[in-house]
Amino acid sequence: MAETGSNGIAAIVSDFGGVLTTPLLAAFAAFQEDSGISPEALGKAMRVGLEDGDELPLFRLERGEISEQEFIERLEDGLEAILDHRPHLHHFRRKFWGALDPNQQMIELMRELKQSGLKMALLTNNVREWEPLWRSMLPVDEIFEEIVDSAFVGCRKPEARIYELTLERIGMPAEACLFVDDLHPNCEGAEAAGMHAVHFRENAQAIAEIRAALS
Repeated sequence: MAETGSNGIAAIVSDFGGVLTTPLLAAFAAFQEDSGISPEALGKAMRVGLEDGDELPLFRLERGEISEQEFIERLEDGLEAILDHRPHLHHFRRKFWGALDPNQQMIELMRELKQSGLKMALLTNNVREWEPLWRSMLPVDEIFEEIVDSAFVGCRKPEARIYELTLERIGMPAEACLFVDDLHPNCEGAEAAGMHAVHFRENAQAIAEIRAALS
């Protein structure tokens, strides 16, 4: 059984990209440098042809409802409408992941927390085809007992169901869990589910807040 601190927290639920890796903005910057296409242009391209209330294709990709290839083709269609030429984004995956590195400070903290007896879970919005890439970046299975990947479970942060599913898998009540994510809406979703949450902005801030929450 996992140990419980004086505040009742017995489990850590961590995001992957932007928490256990270097910032995702750096990856988008590397893609922009290589392609000349800005994150803003990518955002606009995803919205081309959408009606009011329609969902971004990124959300469907992260739930595993469409393939990476379908998403790339949709993005190329949107960029063609904006740029007046059709870019080829087949290299997006390579450039994006090539610009990310493990965040060693946070990885070491997670390893330490596991060794202290806390139950460890990873909760990531991700892409089905990218699983071999991100899992090979760091010792995921060594540290985390449960891995919840949006692309394989059909729901994504900050949807309520993915937090419920994570709690079911780790067998913990929400109030016994501390959630860590670099996106504030995802932290709000965790708090709505009853978890404690730390919004990761940088290492020193997040590590201090995590240790304070566990003390």
